[in-house]
Amino acid sequence: MGRRRRAFFEGAKYHITSRGVRRSTLFFDDEDRIKYLSLLEESRLRYFYTLHAYCLMTNHTHLQLETTTISPAIIMSYLNTHYAKYFNKKYEYTGHVFDKRYNAELLDSLDYEFDVSKYIHLNPLKAGLVDILEDFPWSSYLDYVNGEVSSLVNPQYLLSYFPKPASQKYEEYVKAPFMELYLDKNGQVIMLSNKLEGTPPCVQP
Repeated sequence: MGRRRRAFFEGAKYHITSRGVRRSTLFFDDEDRIKYLSLLEESRLRYFYTLHAYCLMTNHTHLQLETTTISPAIIMSYLNTHYAKYFNKKYEYTGHVFDKRYNAELLDSLDYEFDVSKYIHLNPLKAGLVDILEDFPWSSYLDYVNGEVSSLVNPQYLLSYFPKPASQKYEEYVKAPFMELYLDKNGQVIMLSNKLEGTPPCVQP
């Protein structure tokens, strides 16, 4: 039975994850991480997609991206193939570096985009790699909260939905464990609320 084709259309947005084969390590040192990010930037310039968030964990990666006319299959083939060649040459390995195919979740709502961004940025904290998110340099979190904007990632799209100061409000959203966003009819964030307290009244549908 053949593989089912993944959904793709121009402008589609995805949460993409790639894992090391048999969950093995993808990044042994900072040189590896820097190389992956440089290839990520190459792929972005080559295929004209927008990267909204990323996180490099020890044995897997997270990307939140928005396509133009190029499907994620082409983007990820370029990225993972080139990194695998670098990785095998450096460590004198042979065979697969990444496990099977990447996983791609289609982001079909603005709420889902917010949720995925939060999930991606919380990964290092949940995995125990750091005690505070600001100490992890291998994600786009600092681009969002400290204004350390690089050419690689575009935080302004999601930040544009938050009231000012947007970076501070985004930080509150990510760090509060049960925090949810509520949007007005124009899609703007009008409040942050603890979901354990229930949906606030008078929110526009």
